[in-house]
Amino acid sequence: EEVLPLRELLAGLDRSAFGMLLLLATLPAFIPIPVGGAVSGPLVVLIGAQLALGRHRPWLPDFLARRGPHRRSLAAFDRRISPWLVRLERLVRPRLPQLVAHRAAMALTGVLLVLLGLLLSLPIPLTNYLFAGLLLLFALALIERDGVLMLIAWISGGAAVTVFGILSGNLAAMTMRWFASWS
Repeated sequence: EEVLPLRELLAGLDRSAFGMLLLLATLPAFIPIPVGGAVSGPLVVLIGAQLALGRHRPWLPDFLARRGPHRRSLAAFDRRISPWLVRLERLVRPRLPQLVAHRAAMALTGVLLVLLGLLLSLPIPLTNYLFAGLLLLFALALIERDGVLMLIAWISGGAAVTVFGILSGNLAAMTMRWFASWS
């Protein structure tokens, strides 16, 4: 069966390729297994770092770029998701595109994606769906150039990074104190 390499799938998408790649990278986090975030997190960090550095097209390591879905699987996925996309297009559409395309906006988006990707990689119980949902907001905003949705993603992502960054720091400090009490 013919494989459609990611390199070819993303080639014609220009800056929307970041959104599509982010969407694909986020999907494993929705699989209810512990390694979902461990797979998605580093990919999200890679995408975010490229946006923060101002790249116009995503770069993928060759071992990822030559992989991709089988044509038949992609067609089946398209049939399943098409009804949802029709509904989603009523909510997500190009609005305030300068908020998505501006250099400073892309840098902010990239930094938030790096931080969310790092949080997604951590084994914080019951957070994969939360972080993956936030990453989907970013992906949809990038794909559709929806500045309003991007504002929502920035606010929600910033709040999540702040809250879980503080909680993770407190958890790490408690763990260190616990280990110190045993020595």
